[in-house]
Amino acid sequence: MSSPSARARFEETVRLVVDPVRRYLWRRADPATAEDVLSETLIVLWRRHERMPADAEVVAWAIGVARLQLANANRAQRRRDRLVAKITVLDPPAAFVAEHSGPVDEEVRAILAGLRTADAEVLRLWAWDELAPREIAIVLGTTVNAATVRLHRARRRFEGEWRKTHPGSGHIETREGDEP
Repeated sequence: MSSPSARARFEETVRLVVDPVRRYLWRRADPATAEDVLSETLIVLWRRHERMPADAEVVAWAIGVARLQLANANRAQRRRDRLVAKITVLDPPAAFVAEHSGPVDEEVRAILAGLRTADAEVLRLWAWDELAPREIAIVLGTTVNAATVRLHRARRRFEGEWRKTHPGSGHIETREGDEP
């Protein structure tokens, strides 16, 4: 955009296309993706301003650019989804499932899912990965003291949630020595 007239033309183009392109994208994607793709579309329009068609065709041209940008965003999302599927344990070995399944395991997973992400992660590192607080500190990039405190607090929160569904587990109050 070297000349003021080119800049003015681009600004006028943006005023013409932004609402139709946004409507197009919002009908085809979630709001966050739609806004990201709208931004990418405007960048493409900025870079290709000298190739923009006449005013009557500019809205359709911009929607065509948005369509291609949305296809790019969808492809990128599919690649991210495939990568996540590869690096997560979607189908654990049968021996692991046999050893680590049952009603208690499902309850533990449910409670972990309900905890804050940071609490669930520190508990998984400690219980599932069998890491000591010193090792947890390395994984989390914190001090041993901070990891120890986080683990202690996470265990208390987990225990509180566990007791909601298992009120009789843990310490049982006795009346030994009390007179009837």
